[in-house]
Amino acid sequence: MRPTAAIAALALLCGTLAAPAAQTPPDRVVAIGDIHGALPAFVRILQSAQLIDSDERWSGGRTTLVQTGDYTDRGPFVRGVLDLLMRLEEEAAAAGGAVRPLLGNHEIMNLLGEYRDVTPAIFATFADEHSESRRLQAFAAYEALSARRSTRGPTPAAVYTQARGTWLAAHPPGWLEYHEALSPSGRYGRWLRARPAGVVIGGTLFMHAGPDPTARHRTPDDINDRVATELARIDRFRELLVRAGLALPFFTLDEIVQVAAAEIRAVNAAVTSAKARGVPPDLSGFDLDLLRDAADVVSVADWDLLAEDGPLWYRGYAAYPEATLQASVSTFLSRLSLTRIVVGHSPVRDRRILVRLRGAVFVIDTGMLASAYKGRASALEIAGDTVTAIYDEGRVRLLPRDAPRHERQLLEQ
Repeated sequence: MRPTAAIAALALLCGTLAAPAAQTPPDRVVAIGDIHGALPAFVRILQSAQLIDSDERWSGGRTTLVQTGDYTDRGPFVRGVLDLLMRLEEEAAAAGGAVRPLLGNHEIMNLLGEYRDVTPAIFATFADEHSESRRLQAFAAYEALSARRSTRGPTPAAVYTQARGTWLAAHPPGWLEYHEALSPSGRYGRWLRARPAGVVIGGTLFMHAGPDPTARHRTPDDINDRVATELARIDRFRELLVRAGLALPFFTLDEIVQVAAAEIRAVNAAVTSAKARGVPPDLSGFDLDLLRDAADVVSVADWDLLAEDGPLWYRGYAAYPEATLQASVSTFLSRLSLTRIVVGHSPVRDRRILVRLRGAVFVIDTGMLASAYKGRASALEIAGDTVTAIYDEGRVRLLPRDAPRHERQLLEQ
């Protein structure tokens, strides 16, 4: 999944990640891949992995659970998944264990204000009896802003020209509440912004997509710092636009990029006009600091957060031939003193955990949201040198490769 064409076209117009831990790693680590709002399947695999009990309370003791991102979007129970992860994080810590949810590309899109994969059913779980009045008040605020801004510059931004019906259709019940909940001050937004893009535990790097191993200058800490910094830049820029009267707090990523591009066009037109008349340009009506940020924001499609080969979108670990990956992955792991990398993001074709490069890479997205991917839930268990796949129907030892015959048969089914 890539950023929208609108963002890419407009671009043409112009939590700390833990290093390899010094403390003794946990005896047992369980990693679960993409959930996408599939709460019932997520609950079942947590129970199969003996991490929660029949009341959905933490029962994993000192186990560390890593969720490699993409718990939002597509499936209807996103809110339930978020609530469960947040509660289990607290319960596991109290029991001496840990729950480490990571950011995937879909969490990033939501935090940026890119909602193309948020369904009406998801929005509806955030709606309440006041949603309709909030929608009407928000449209009134939008209409007032449009009246002030639609005549500015040579070409008004499309964001300022939406008709009532179009705007309301784009903001169904629950949309505003969802946006607020994922904002920097919202319950889920605060929690998500404090989550890392990845974590290193006992020599294993867990990430959603993973860094391109040929990018030799990248480190896990650098990646996570960049993700946090870029998120903060978008949050800050949206706030600047609101304070300047150029946007409303609920503007999406596409909309704030449109506003940024419109401001750049307007100042360029002022400069061109003044040059044609042989006079100095009058830029007194422009915020030059905001314009500098705008010039940066219109290239957001190239940032780590959205770049096709960036650490939240890269698909090489699942898609590239092993011969292509072998040398670069070996060098990458050696440079960072790692044993393996575990990623999700790319649904495995046979919907079973994929082992690559003799256990240097594990791909654990097995299409948990069956309605979209026709897959199933799974978990990867790491206990010392033993790595095991957990499915609803049983366990399959992946490493060391001395699994009993019945386990091998299950793997081959």
